[in-house]
Amino acid sequence: IQAWGGFKFLGVMAMPRVNRREIFADDEIQVFHLINRCVRRTFLCGIDESTGRDFSHRKDWIRDRLEVLAGIFAIDVMGFAVLSNHMHVVARTRPDVVKTWSDDEIAVRWWNLFPQRREKDGSPAEPTEFELNHIRNDASGLKEKRKRLSNVSWFMKCLSEPIAKRGNREEEVTGHFWETRFRVQPLLDEMAIAACMAYVDLNPIRAGIAKTPESSDFTSVQERIIDRQAAAEVSTPEAKDQRVEHGECAGWLSPVDLDPPRKKVREKQSSRRASNKGCLQMTLDQYLKLLDWTGRQLRRDKAGRIPSEFAPILERLDCSAETWLDLVKNFRKRFRTEAGHPSTLQGVSSLRRSCRHANSSA
Repeated sequence: IQAWGGFKFLGVMAMPRVNRREIFADDEIQVFHLINRCVRRTFLCGIDESTGRDFSHRKDWIRDRLEVLAGIFAIDVMGFAVLSNHMHVVARTRPDVVKTWSDDEIAVRWWNLFPQRREKDGSPAEPTEFELNHIRNDASGLKEKRKRLSNVSWFMKCLSEPIAKRGNREEEVTGHFWETRFRVQPLLDEMAIAACMAYVDLNPIRAGIAKTPESSDFTSVQERIIDRQAAAEVSTPEAKDQRVEHGECAGWLSPVDLDPPRKKVREKQSSRRASNKGCLQMTLDQYLKLLDWTGRQLRRDKAGRIPSEFAPILERLDCSAETWLDLVKNFRKRFRTEAGHPSTLQGVSSLRRSCRHANSSA
């Protein structure tokens, strides 16, 4: 346990590596930070230093595939960043949503993931009733498919595997594209979610390849900013909310604000994402301002005075300005396994110990 600035961090020494079976709960809404790196951390999605070939177009592959999966899985994509040798995704499982889907909907979604026929452009062909019945009439298989559609491991399989195959075909090679199986980090409370979203959105700035959030290509924050700028062109508040909540670029991502001022915007159904549930107890503007301020401090390598308007936000997160900057800058170092407030981490650790003791005694 390391104490810093009045805040205690439970790092890798205090939180041992956790078995994945103890992390994932099929019937619970959970939030995860997911990371996948290219093999040997080579720039398979950037400019390959050994050959000089530019593979930056693969970032488009990953971003577009994420959007497709957001419209199929019962998983909310809260944030993402695609860099030259790795990617980050902040995802929230929604078993409550998948339970509301009919067997017909499950069959169609599964067909779109694993179509038996494809169009010339590679997209899933329209399934016939016979093909859908083949999925629907298998009761045990359908039950398993319903579970998989809110499962992080299946989400990442359906994201990483097609990219790897497509990359290998492009280079006419075989072998691994990704370094290992993806890494997963549970985010246990709002403080952890907010810090992780900022850490992911600011990745290009920390890597020195972008100067501002709006210039950070292939990030969730850039897409949210584009939609916000488009919203500024309309006159009525309702139309602005519509452009922000269901924008052309970020409409497949979870909205930032948990409680929007105009509820009707959230009631609109969207096929681009699992749900309209937001991420944080702050507005998009507040998040962007906080992110911009954080990015400036990280680039300067010093903590300036935080604007007064951010104080209530950090107070809700039980976090000082200095602690916030350290969290975002060193998120992966501070939290090697699970991430959350010390009291949250200690509670989860105690619960796990109790479960292990109960299982060993049985």
